[in-house]
This record gives sequence, structure tokens and C-alpha cells, in this order.
Amino acid sequence: MNEAWQALGLAALITLILGPVVIALLRRLKAGQMVRNDGPRSHLAKSGTPTMGGILFLIGSTLASLALAPPTPVLLSALILTWGYALIGLADDGLKVVLHRPLGLYARQKLGGQVFLGLVAGVAAMLWLGRGSVVQVPLTGLSLDLGPAYPLLAALILVAASNAVNLTDGLDGLASGITLWVALAYALIALVSGLREMAVFAAALAGGCLGFLAYNFHPAKVFMGDTGSLALGAAIGFLAIITRTELVLPIIGGVYVLEVLSVILQVASFRLTGRRLFRMSPLHHHFELSGWPEARVVLLFWVLAIILAVAGLYFLTV
Repeated sequence: MNEAWQALGLAALITLILGPVVIALLRRLKAGQMVRNDGPRSHLAKSGTPTMGGILFLIGSTLASLALAPPTPVLLSALILTWGYALIGLADDGLKVVLHRPLGLYARQKLGGQVFLGLVAGVAAMLWLGRGSVVQVPLTGLSLDLGPAYPLLAALILVAASNAVNLTDGLDGLASGITLWVALAYALIALVSGLREMAVFAAALAGGCLGFLAYNFHPAKVFMGDTGSLALGAAIGFLAIITRTELVLPIIGGVYVLEVLSVILQVASFRLTGRRLFRMSPLHHHFELSGWPEARVVLLFWVLAIILAVAGLYFLTV
């Protein structure tokens, strides 16, 4: 437990120290966020804010993990996967804001890379990292052996988690603050499961998010970009895979699920009835356009993230 707390503090400290240097570098690269005209009008003032700042907490959490946990195959796999998804996001961000190609990576390139890495991670977890192919069904005591189909589930979880965090990253401090609590929940799960290095990794991830919030909370000095959001989602998804809590992840990360559902319901409602259920999706924009200050929306979602993380931990005990 001490190592996990140390990892949290070290990752936060490294992220805080690197912040001014990395933000200045991003400004020199003119890596400013382009804000969509069809989004909330209040966001237009954010145009030009440096993006790709996820590199901050990625460096912090990686160095803290390697400093405080042995470089076991499972830890190295977690780091490689996280950085793999980060590189996909970095390529997308770079094409958009540095090379000024508005669409970034083509959808098939972006999704194809995520699926490929997800399948590789699923095979590695099943065959080489001791994960196996059995999935526990919460509250029932049942387990399902998916056999060779397990990598498909793993890829689905990783792709879904990474894109859900990406959708959630729409307000200052929202995705980083929510992931802080989700990662802390997984640090506890890993500790109870006897996965010391994964507890350190999860705690370091939480610490990186905590340090990043010093620069990302409203008004944000830097955005994480796809570089950070895809990496965070992949890291959380891998923690769920390794701790065999794939089916509890939708509760622990319930805010991500609500954000994705709001988009799905909005699109379905408009196509079927011509009406919108929300003022704007994802869900955080609905509250924002209802007159809530941005910081209040973020704090509300943080509180909900804490409640759902605790609920997920409770589900694992009954």
C-alpha cells in the first residue's frame, strides 16, 4: 500500500514539474486546440490552448511505475499498451493541430490501430500474463470461459474504454478528474487481488491525473488531447482485464458509460423522431447549455464518479 501511495505522489510531482516546460514547448510548436463552431459558444475562447498535454501525465505515471514496481511482464505490457494508444492519439493530434489537417487520422486508421493493439493485448493477457480466458459475472458467482474468443472481448473493452474517455474529455478537468477516481478504485482492486505492480501502475495513473489537473482545471492551460484520452482509456481497460473485472468496469467507470449513452440516445432520437433528447451531447454539454458554469458541471461529474467507483467496489464484495 505504501508503494502505491508513493507512486501516486511521485507521478503527481513529476507531472507538476514537467508542466511549464511541456506547455511552453507545445506553444512553440503552435499545437493549439481548434474549437468546433458547432460546440458551446463559451468554448470558442479556448481556441489556441495547447493540446497533446496528455504526454505530461504519461511521463509522470510511467516513471513513477518503473521507479516503485519491478518491471514484470504485466507492468511492461500495461505501459506498452498505454503508450501504443497514446501514439495513435499523438498522430491524430499532430495531424490536426501541427500539420493543420482538420480530420486527423482517417477513422479506419485510428480504429484499426486500436483494434489491433486490443487484440494483441488480449492474446498476451490470456496466454502469457496468466489472465486466462474466464470471465467472472458479478453478483451471480458464475464464470464464463470464452476460450480463444477472449481476445475479442479484450479488444472490445480497450477500444470502448479509450473512445469513452475521449468522448468524456470535453470540459476542463473532466476526463482527468474522473479517471483519477477510477484509477484509485483499480489500485485498491489490484492490491486486494495481490497484483502489486498493477496497484502501483493504477496509483501512478491517478497521481499523473492529479498533477495534470493543476494545469487542466478551468480555465485550462493545456488539454490532454487524444494523446491523453486514448491512453487513459486503454490503461483503465487493461486494468479491468488483468484484474478480471471486465464486467464491473461499466459501473466503476459509469460516468464514461453515461457520456457514451447520451450520444447514442441523442443520435437515435434525432434519426427516429427528428427531436433531440438533450440540448447537446455528450451529456456534460447538456448541463453546460442549461446554464451551469463549467466548473460546477465538472464537480458534479466528479462526485458521480466517486459514487460509481464506490458502487463498483461494493459489487465486488457481495
